[in-house]
Amino acid sequence: MKKRIVVKIGSSSLTNVNGGLDIEKLREHVDAIARLKNLGHEVILISSGAVAAGFTDLGYPTRPVTMVGKQASAAVGQGLLMQAYTDECKRHDLVAAQLLLTRQNILEQDMYNNAKATITELLRRNVLPIINENDSISVKGMTFGDNDMLSALISGLVHADFLMILTDINGIYGQNPMTNPDAKKYNFLPEIHDELVDATSGAGSKVGTGGMKSKVEAARTALDLGVQVFIGSGTGDEKLVDILEGKGDGTYIGMSTQASVKNSKQWLALHSIPKGKIEVDQGAEDAILKHGRSLLPVGVTKIIGHFKDNDVVEVLNTAGKIIGKGQVNFSSEELLKIKGLPSKEAMSRANSCHQVVIHRDQWISQSERSHLNEPISTSSTV
Repeated sequence: MKKRIVVKIGSSSLTNVNGGLDIEKLREHVDAIARLKNLGHEVILISSGAVAAGFTDLGYPTRPVTMVGKQASAAVGQGLLMQAYTDECKRHDLVAAQLLLTRQNILEQDMYNNAKATITELLRRNVLPIINENDSISVKGMTFGDNDMLSALISGLVHADFLMILTDINGIYGQNPMTNPDAKKYNFLPEIHDELVDATSGAGSKVGTGGMKSKVEAARTALDLGVQVFIGSGTGDEKLVDILEGKGDGTYIGMSTQASVKNSKQWLALHSIPKGKIEVDQGAEDAILKHGRSLLPVGVTKIIGHFKDNDVVEVLNTAGKIIGKGQVNFSSEELLKIKGLPSKEAMSRANSCHQVVIHRDQWISQSERSHLNEPISTSSTV
């Protein structure tokens, strides 16, 4: 059965002992991806390595640690990294496509949907999409955090069946295996708990930005988006096939029956930025949260801020607590005129065809949001 698989390869799995790009390692990864594709599976690659590919050409003796050094290295290295992938893909008659994303690219729903449409079309054309954060221009405070989280978000975006996060550590341990040789390894985890995230905070690679904690956090997000996850290592051109068949050297997380999340819900929960707030009465709160109803004008009691129709707003209850957010069908000016009114009267006064303020399909509750990790981070991915 054909599966849609996202493979994330971190810097530690692409570099040599000096921190530079290791072409032999890259070739092995491409060979393994080609094996998956030859079996009929769709593959999307999330690849780090731009800094590793570029820092020596800039004259740095070692991998730079400053932000400007990393971004300059990424600017040089991204083209070199992509050329290396293109050359290796040609050996298998594969076409590689580059997509460089920033957080700003998917804050707007149209751009978010365009990203999905582009990736879907590339897969339909049997192309290998290779995705990385646009490290050379990413702004501190508005990054994905690292490519681990990016891989989780892309997995959800394209409704992948499987996310494989490759690293130089063969799975998740209860304690840091580098300092505790007796640490327990988990071969399977049905879910990710906060205690496990805390336990993995000290484990990880010395290369790149994503340690084991970031991988576990990304796995939790992917699970919540309906994607099964593997975190571990492997060698040879059969390693990805082995992982898919349950024979991988690492940790499997979740089941293949994970329920997926609609793209509109993903965007609302993880990417949209509220432009204002609406306060609702107790009846509206109960209708929305307990009965899955849409928000009607009659339940709106207060408008906070200025926003346009189709903007995202947070919804507060009478105690001022956020109960969720959604896309509004009216501007703040229109809502001020119709709040508290029955739907028909509101439609007439606002001269609108909309009967609801927020439709239930354009809404996500705070409890639903709490299951997903916010990907906005102040850390650099380069």
